[in-house]
Amino acid sequence: MFTKITELEEGTIAKIVSIENDLLILKFMEMGLIPGEIIRIRSINPLGGPISLDLLGYKLSLRVDEAESIIAEKIK
Repeated sequence: MFTKITELEEGTIAKIVSIENDLLILKFMEMGLIPGEIIRIRSINPLGGPISLDLLGYKLSLRVDEAESIIAEKIK
């Protein structure tokens, strides 16, 4: 089932399926956030704080409004 990464729980491993915001595609590609890439939700900060991901061997934090445009498929 596909879902926004903002709706996943901490520790979830997922595969990126698509990016819904055309304005962010290039920015995300430069960071390695491309369809088919595996990510792990490291932490979700309360009250609209950033979401932290493990991706390609590094930690990446995204603003919630940007992260909501990433659609992923839960693996574990």
